[in-house]
Amino acid sequence: MKKTMYILIVFSLLVSLCSCSNKTAVEKVTSSDSVYVRKIEGLDDDFIMGMDVSSVLTLEDSGVRFYDYNGEEADLFQILAESGITHIRVRVWNDPNDESGHGYGGGNCDILKAVEIGKRATKYGMKLIVDFHYSDFWADPGKQMVPKAWKGMSIEEKADALYQYTRDSLKQLKDAKVDVGMVQIGNETNGSLAGETIWLNIVHHLMANGSKAIREVYPKALIAVHFANPEKADSYDFYASKLAYYDLDYDVFASSYYPYWHGTLENLSQVLSGIAEKYGKKVMVMETSYAYTNEDSDFFGNTISDESSVAKPYPYTVQGQVNSILDVIDTIANRTSDGIGVCYWEGAWISVGTDSYEENLKKWEEYGSGWASSYASKYDPQDAGRYYGGSAVDNQTFFDPSGHPLESLKLFELCRKGNEIPLKADAIEDVRLQIDLNDDIILPDTVNALMNDGSRSQIEAVWEAYDSEMMRNSGPEQYVIKGTAGGLDAYCYVSMIEYNYLRNYSFEEDVNKTPVPSGWIVNDFGKSDELWCESKQTDSLSGENHFHFWSAGKNSVEFSLEQDVKDLKEGSYKFSISIMGGDAGKTDVYAYVKINDEIIAKAPMNITVYNSWDTGMIDRFEYDGVSDLKVGIYVKCEGDGNGAWGKIDDALLNSVGG
Repeated sequence: MKKTMYILIVFSLLVSLCSCSNKTAVEKVTSSDSVYVRKIEGLDDDFIMGMDVSSVLTLEDSGVRFYDYNGEEADLFQILAESGITHIRVRVWNDPNDESGHGYGGGNCDILKAVEIGKRATKYGMKLIVDFHYSDFWADPGKQMVPKAWKGMSIEEKADALYQYTRDSLKQLKDAKVDVGMVQIGNETNGSLAGETIWLNIVHHLMANGSKAIREVYPKALIAVHFANPEKADSYDFYASKLAYYDLDYDVFASSYYPYWHGTLENLSQVLSGIAEKYGKKVMVMETSYAYTNEDSDFFGNTISDESSVAKPYPYTVQGQVNSILDVIDTIANRTSDGIGVCYWEGAWISVGTDSYEENLKKWEEYGSGWASSYASKYDPQDAGRYYGGSAVDNQTFFDPSGHPLESLKLFELCRKGNEIPLKADAIEDVRLQIDLNDDIILPDTVNALMNDGSRSQIEAVWEAYDSEMMRNSGPEQYVIKGTAGGLDAYCYVSMIEYNYLRNYSFEEDVNKTPVPSGWIVNDFGKSDELWCESKQTDSLSGENHFHFWSAGKNSVEFSLEQDVKDLKEGSYKFSISIMGGDAGKTDVYAYVKINDEIIAKAPMNITVYNSWDTGMIDRFEYDGVSDLKVGIYVKCEGDGNGAWGKIDDALLNSVGG
């Protein structure tokens, strides 16, 4: 009996050793001296830490080399495995080549490249996430183009072709012994897939056939669907309801989440939790990223920079990149129902060269290592055909332009145990001031520093010299004053303006038909039929709103619209307000200034015809800084029998120098 047990134990050990013989052991990173990584509580051992590196083979063909943390050249996949990455994601296009065999770019990601990437991922113990776009090139919410070979097919023919293509592709991966952990049926399929835009065709015919093929070849792999724009919360429930209606066989409802565009993490958690709880599905973030620098390194503009009109919840620093991804991981792991993982998009798509655009262009064209080549123009003339070129995300990778890993890459491993280093300032928030042309220019003694742990702290700032007299006398203008704080650059953006001391000066704070605008007092002496705020841009002097009046009866328009001005310092001021209208007949209209309820200045105004604005201007009055001050407009219209009407907008109270 003992001998039999011994033989069984030996046999089990041999089986275990054989099953691991095709995988290379890796040593996980243990610490970082330069980035603060907080521990994410509640992380399961099987929580997915994914990385999309679909462009890697074409980058290597272009001469790109990657290095480990010691500066030694190494296999990218080994570096990623050591850094805590558990899954490698790869997009798969049906036929990303023109009729002459020239690649469309973006990594020329066909199934042959997916097999090679999958083998290298498996070698280092990482599973593969297969991302079928079911297109010959990029598929996203803006385009889901049918593959060339499927063009003109009926939906039944296309569904069968999708099944055969998915099955054959996965068999190639299985024959190569690739460890496939998840398969996507479509990429960001917001209402379209492979040229189809009807949900019956998308789900019942196409997705269902993709799912069938996956279950046949990789029965243990998770099946994922993938959508974008979680900030449009209702759309996600709509997509999930369609999948449920057609009884699609899938496991994971995945979302893209880019902090620049996709709303708050609180919203993401709420939306995905709702899907998980209502439909019984696992959820995850399939794509996310964040910039570590504002700089471009390949002479092809980046999607994200300081010039981009997007949200910037974290600084564009290595630590900012860490904190962004930590927050996404924490949200999915601890604040989202059945959240199973996060996948970073194209974390190694660095520059193919830093010498010149011309040299890089040759590589992008020959090897397909840019986001698109000119050869894609026939298939995608509106996008790739016009804007083909290099990597637009080289400033969002985890490697510098020479292929050396950033310390931020370690976050995927270190977040399981934490890496707390001394607190220090990581970036300085820009200071933005609006200063009246007649006020003293005083810059703040302290600025808001973003610390490496994500907190904020006030630290002392030292500003370079500036010419305050010139800034006050040159009229409205913006100036940038540079300084230092905590050893980092600080910037103060000073806008010299004619400051308007009135609240809600253009009535933009109010909704349609608000009878009393925010910050204003309405005195209706004639009982007008209509006296309220109106939302109508074409009738406004500026913005969307204005104050509207109308009354049918003769002599029924008489009112004042005024604001009680508080906390105004002693000085000289001017006041103006504008009006337009019609059918007024005999009128008495004027802008006024009251001090202690006595009118001390008037400016007569006229109502003539539609869109002919008249501005009442009181050029100068003195205020002692103590008395009760009101400014406003008085309107009295006899009316010519058709009812007087008008619009009031843009009340301005400014200081006057001299």
